[in-house]
Amino acid sequence: MADIKTSEERSKNMSKIKGRNTRIEMIVRKRLFSMGFRYRINVSSLPGKPDIVLKKYMGAVFVNGCFWHGHDCKDGHLPKSNIEFWESKIKKNIERDKLNYALLEELGWNVITVWECELKDLDGTIDRVISRLVTGCSTRVAR
Repeated sequence: MADIKTSEERSKNMSKIKGRNTRIEMIVRKRLFSMGFRYRINVSSLPGKPDIVLKKYMGAVFVNGCFWHGHDCKDGHLPKSNIEFWESKIKKNIERDKLNYALLEELGWNVITVWECELKDLDGTIDRVISRLVTGCSTRVAR
């Protein structure tokens, strides 16, 4: 199926997508804060600038959109137009994520990935994040 927008219109739409303080990040942050967790956001001194950093627990939380980070779910599919561009873009994002997660783990951080699709069960997802924070286990997701 062809795109119903011109390439200029599509480019304008895509350029407006935020990279930080996204809706899904805000949902996770508000829930953690309401449960008494205090954190910093987008810490630039750490590899990958984690979305949420809980220093007390040495936790680095990345809240990833399924499309942008190539998650293997129904929301992580590639568009039907400009396929080569999107395959390359998403592949680079995945490789960058893997590198940043490995660097953080080498520094002793517990890396936790929260996927956009997991927020359908917000309570379960937050329980998993908290459990990983307090036990000190990283949760790296295989792609």
